[in-house]
Amino acid sequence: MSTTFFPASAAPAALTLWAACLAMLGVVLSIARRRRGSAVRRRRRARAAVIVTLVLAAAAGAASHVAFAQPARDEAGRFGLGGGRAVVLGATVVGKVETRVTGEWAFDAVATRIATGSVADAVHIDITVRAQPAEVDHPRRLDVGSTVEVRGTARAAPPGDRAVLTVTASRGVHVLTSPQGVLAVASELRRSLVRSAAGLPPPGAGLIAGLAVGDTSAVSGELDAAMKRSSLSHLTAVSGANCAIVVGLAFAAAAAAGGSRRTRIGAGSAALIGFILLVTPEPSVVRAGAMAGIAMLGVLLGRTGVGMAVLSLAVTALLIADPWLAASLGFALSTVATASLLLFARPLATGLARWMPRALALALSVPLAAQLACGPLLVAITPSVPLYGVVANLLAAPAAPFATVVGLIACLTAPLPWVQSGLTAIAWLPASWIAGTATTFSALPGGQLPWWEGWPGVLSLTLTSTAIGIMVAVPPAGSGLFRGLRRVCALLLAVVTGVAAGGAALATAAGVWTLPSSWTVLACDVGQGDAVLLRSAGAVALVDVGPDPARLEECLSRAGVQRIDLLVLTHFDLDHVGGVAAVLGRVGTALHGPAESPAAAAVLSRLESAGARTVPARAHLTGTLGDARWRVLWPPPRSHAFAEGNDASVVLDVRGGGVPAALFLGDLSASPQSALVASDALAPPYDLVKVAHHGSADQDPRLYGVAEPAVALVTVGQNTYGHPRSEILDVLSGLGARIARTDRAGLIAIWRAGRALLVWRERGGDVPAAG
Repeated sequence: MSTTFFPASAAPAALTLWAACLAMLGVVLSIARRRRGSAVRRRRRARAAVIVTLVLAAAAGAASHVAFAQPARDEAGRFGLGGGRAVVLGATVVGKVETRVTGEWAFDAVATRIATGSVADAVHIDITVRAQPAEVDHPRRLDVGSTVEVRGTARAAPPGDRAVLTVTASRGVHVLTSPQGVLAVASELRRSLVRSAAGLPPPGAGLIAGLAVGDTSAVSGELDAAMKRSSLSHLTAVSGANCAIVVGLAFAAAAAAGGSRRTRIGAGSAALIGFILLVTPEPSVVRAGAMAGIAMLGVLLGRTGVGMAVLSLAVTALLIADPWLAASLGFALSTVATASLLLFARPLATGLARWMPRALALALSVPLAAQLACGPLLVAITPSVPLYGVVANLLAAPAAPFATVVGLIACLTAPLPWVQSGLTAIAWLPASWIAGTATTFSALPGGQLPWWEGWPGVLSLTLTSTAIGIMVAVPPAGSGLFRGLRRVCALLLAVVTGVAAGGAALATAAGVWTLPSSWTVLACDVGQGDAVLLRSAGAVALVDVGPDPARLEECLSRAGVQRIDLLVLTHFDLDHVGGVAAVLGRVGTALHGPAESPAAAAVLSRLESAGARTVPARAHLTGTLGDARWRVLWPPPRSHAFAEGNDASVVLDVRGGGVPAALFLGDLSASPQSALVASDALAPPYDLVKVAHHGSADQDPRLYGVAEPAVALVTVGQNTYGHPRSEILDVLSGLGARIARTDRAGLIAIWRAGRALLVWRERGGDVPAAG
C-alpha cells in the first residue's frame, strides 16, 4: 500500500493555527521588553498573552491531530463504500462490546485489512461494528483485544466521529483469536464476576459487575431505563469516581505500610493502570485517570495543584491526544459534573444551610450541583427532566463506594471461587439498594418533566439551572445588584415553572384535549422504535411498545388509554419490547411473534404474571377489535426459513369498524417481504402502511407497489443508521403515498371522515391524504 500524505484540504487550518501561535509568542516577547506602564500591568498583559498562546497552541495540536487523521478517510474512500457496499474486514477490537436499545451489539475496532469486490488491501482505520448477537460465532471470545473478521455492509461514518466506517455485520462476525496477555486476564476477571453474580436475585445482581468493573452485560433494559429516569445512570457502570477510590486505597495502603512518597505514588500509579485495563478506557474513566496521573505527578514534584487546574490540564491533554472526545457525551458529562462539584458544591451547600442542617446541606449540594450542570447536556438526548434525581442520588450514592470496593475485590479473587462468591453476595446488598432506589423513583408519578427539544431545550434548561443556582447560593441580604439578580431569577423560575407545569399537564391528564377526538390510528413518538395505537368501538390495540417505558406511558396518558385489549409484539428486539413495563397489568391478550430466546420468554412471563393471556401469532390467525377485524399475514406456521427476529415479525392487516385499512410490517426485510407478496395474502389497496424497519434500505419495492398505500407511516427517531433511507422514501413518493414520520411530526393520528382519509401531525396539523 502506498504511503499516504498530509491532505491539502487540511493543511491551511493547521498551518494557520501554528502561525497564530508563533505570532502570539512574538507578542509575549514584545510585551516582556516593554518598559512603559506599571509592573503589575505588564505582568497582567504577559499573563493574558501566555494564556492566549497556550489556548492557540492546544487548539493547534488538536486540529493537527484531526488533520493528520484525514488521510485514513481518504484512503477508505477509494473502496467505494458510501452506498453500503458488501465488505469483508479484518480488525482488532479496541472498545467494550455494548448492547444497544435495538438489542444488537456494537463495538469499536481498528481495521487492518479490507476487501470489497476485487479490491483488497492492508489499512489502519477506525471502524464501528454493529451485529446481532446471533451473528457472532463465538460470543464469549469477543472482547477488547480480540481479532475478528467482519462480513457485511459498510458506509462512511459521520465526519465528526472517530470511526471512519460504520459496518453492519449482516453476514456475521467470526472471532479469530481471543484477547491475549493482560487483556485476556482482564477479560476473564470481568466475566468471572458476572458469572459469580448470576445466581443472585435481580435486579441488584445485574448492577454488581457494572459498578465494580464496568461490565453492563447483565443490566436489563428495564433496570437501565429506570436508572436513567431516576438520574442514576452514572452508577450503572464504572464512573470517574471509581478511579479516585482505587487510587486513594492504593495510596492509603502504601502509606500504612510505611512507604515513601515515591512508593505511594508508584502504588497509586500501578493501581490506576491496572484498573483502567480492567474496566476498559471509558471516557469518564480516561478523564479521571488523567486527573489522577497529573495529581500524582504534582505530588511527586512537590507542586500540588487545585482541582480546577488539574481538571483543565487533564482535559487539555486528552483533547490534544484524542480530539474526538470533544464529541463524546460521556466525556462531556464527566467533565462538566467534576467541574460543577469543584466550583459550585460549596456555595450551594452554604446556601442550602440557610434552610436546613449543614450536614444535610452538604449531602444535597453534590447531586444538586451535578444535576444543574449536566441537565442541559442530557436534555439534548432525552427531552425530559427527572424531578426526583437529586433525592434519588442522595439516597443511592452512599452505597456506590461500598459496592465498588467489595465488587472489585470479588473480581480480583476469581482464583478463589468460594471467596469470590461470598464477596459478591456482600456487594449485592448495596447494589440492590441502588437498583431499588432507581426502580422506586422511576415508578413515582410525575417523575419526568417534559422539556423542549433541541437547542431551545438546552438553552432554556441552562438558564433555569443557572437561576436555581443563583437563588440557592446568593444570599438574600446582599448588594442591590445581587438583590436585583435574585428578582430576575425568581421571575424566570416562576415563568418556567408555569410553562413546564402546563406542558406536563398537556402531556398527561389534559393531553386528550390536544388530540383529534376521532383518531382511530395513533402513532406514538417513542424515538427509534414502534408503538402504534388502534381504536374501534371503545376497544384499543397497541402494536409494539417502543424502547422506553416512560415515553410510551406519556403517549398512553395523553391518549387517555388505560386498558389495552390487544397487545401485538411483532418481535422481541428492544426497540419493540423495551417499553413493556408501561403496559404491565393493563393488557388483555398479547399476540406475539416467535419467542425462542430467553429474553423473549422473560417478556412473555412478565405479561402473563401481570394477567395477560399470551397467544403465538401465525399466518391466517384472525380476530376482532371492537367492530374492526384483524388478520395475521406473517409469519407462516411451522416455517424454519425465517429465524426469530426481524424476518419473523408479525405482519398484521386491520380494517373495518372505523379503522382505515392498515398494514403493519414490523421489521420485515426484503426477503420475507418478497415471500409475503408471493403468498397473495395482501388485500390492497391500503389506506395506511407502517413502513418496515423504520425505513431501512432493506426493502422489496414490489410489496409497496402491490399494497398501494395512501399514507406511509415511518416510526423513527434519532439514529445512526440513516433511517429512513432515501431508497425507500423515493419508492413511496413515486407511488404517490403521503409520508408521515414520527421523528419530524411527533404524534401522528389517522382516521376517516366520510370518504376522506385525514392525517393529523403534532407538529403540522390536519393533512388530507391522497385517496
